[in-house]
Amino acid sequence: MATRKRTYSNVSQDEDHFYVINERPVDDISLDFFYKPHTITLLTTVSSLLLYSAFTRNDDDFRENVWAGVRCVIFIFLVISVLAFPNGPFTRPHPAVWRMVFGLSVLYLIALQFFLFQNYQTVRSILVWTDPSLENFHIDMDKEYGVNCSDVSLERIWSHVDVFAASHFFGWIMKALLVRHYGILWTISVMWEITEIAFAHLLPNFVECWWDAIILDILLCNGLGIWVGMKLCHYLEMREYKWESIKDIPTTSDKIKRAVLQFTPESWTHVRWLDPHSSYMRFLAVCQLVLFWQITELNTFFLKHIFELPPNHMLNLWRLVVIGLIVAPSVRQYYTYVTDPRCTRVGTQCWVFGAILFTELIICIKFGKEIFEHTQILTIALWLGIQSILSMICLYGCVLYHRHEEKKAKEEKVPKHNSRTVMINNGAIKKNGANQQQLTSPVKRKTKAFKAD
Repeated sequence: MATRKRTYSNVSQDEDHFYVINERPVDDISLDFFYKPHTITLLTTVSSLLLYSAFTRNDDDFRENVWAGVRCVIFIFLVISVLAFPNGPFTRPHPAVWRMVFGLSVLYLIALQFFLFQNYQTVRSILVWTDPSLENFHIDMDKEYGVNCSDVSLERIWSHVDVFAASHFFGWIMKALLVRHYGILWTISVMWEITEIAFAHLLPNFVECWWDAIILDILLCNGLGIWVGMKLCHYLEMREYKWESIKDIPTTSDKIKRAVLQFTPESWTHVRWLDPHSSYMRFLAVCQLVLFWQITELNTFFLKHIFELPPNHMLNLWRLVVIGLIVAPSVRQYYTYVTDPRCTRVGTQCWVFGAILFTELIICIKFGKEIFEHTQILTIALWLGIQSILSMICLYGCVLYHRHEEKKAKEEKVPKHNSRTVMINNGAIKKNGANQQQLTSPVKRKTKAFKAD
C-alpha cells in the first residue's frame, strides 16, 4: 500500500486560529530521495559553491562582476523559494520546481517595480548595458505593413509561414493545455485579431491583410494549435494513470524509465469553466479572464516597441518563458477560485501574476507617452465595448451549448414507455396491450368478493 508523505506548507494565522494552506499529500509513487527534506545538505552545498566561486573566479572585469552578483542573487533567492514558498497547485515534476517558478515571478515583479521608478534614459541604458548591440537598434517607423492585400496567392500566403507562424502554432497548443475549453480559446483568438485592429494606429506591425489575420492566424496557426492542444488534453484525460513506486521496479532500465515519467503529469483533471448552471459572477469572471489575456499579449508588443527590442531578442524570449511558467499555476488557481465555492480567495501565484500584469501596463503607459499621445480614444472605447459584448455573446453561447448537451443527456437516460403501460384510473387498472383482460380480472373478482361479504 502506498505511503503518504506531506510536502512543505505555509501556516498562516487568522485571528484566533491557525489554518494550513498549500499543503498537499504526495503518494509514494515518486523518487523517494527528492521528497524528503534535505535542508542541512542544501545549506552545506550552497555554502561550498559560494566559497568556491568567491575565491576562484577572476574579479578584474567590472561587467562580469556585476553579472556574477546578479546570478548569485537569483540563485540564493530561488534556493530560499524552495524552502519557504508555497507549492502551488501542481506536484509534477516536483513541488520544488513550482516554488522556484513562484520565486521567479516575485523576482520579476520586484524588477518591474524598480524600473517603474526610473526614467526612460535609465531603463534604456540598463538594457544597452545588458546587450551593447541594442545601442544601434531602432524601430523602423516608416516600414509599411499589410500592403497589396488584394494580391492573394498560395505562394504569398506560404511566404508568411515562418518561425513566427510556428511560434503561434506551438503557443496556442500551450494555451489549449492551460485553458482546456474550445469556446474560451476561440473567443481569445478572435478577440485578439480585433485587438490588433484597434491598436494598429499605435503599433504599425499590427497592420495585417485580411487573409493574414483570418487564414493564417485564426484558422491555421491558432485554430490548428487549439485543435492539437485540445486533442492532447482529451488523450491525457482518457489515459489511465497507474503509478508504481520506483522501489517496486526490479530492473535498472525500468527504474530509469520510471524516473523519466516523473516529468509527466500525475493526473489530468477535466475542467468545466462554464457549467450549464453557471452564476452571473462566474460568467463575468471568465469574461474577465479573456480581457486579462488580451492585456498580457498587448504588454508583450508594447514593451518591445517602447524600449526598442528586436522581436527575436533574448530578453523577449526569456520574458515569454517566465510569463508562460507563471501563467500555468495562475490559470489553475484562478479556475479553482472561479468554480469552487469553498475557495474564498485567489491563489498567491495568481495574485502575483495580476500584480505583474498591471505593473507592466503602468510601465507601458508611463514610458510610452509619445506613443499614447496619438491614441484614438473613440477607437479604444469601441474596442472595449466590442471586447466586452462579443466575449459575453461567445461565452453565453457556450453556456447555452452546455445546457443543450445536458438536456440531451437527460432525455437519453429517461426510459421510453412501451405499449404495455399500466394506468390506474378511478381505482380501476387499465393496460394498453393484449393482456389487459388478464390483469383486470383479478381486480374485478376481488371487488365482487368484497361486496358479497
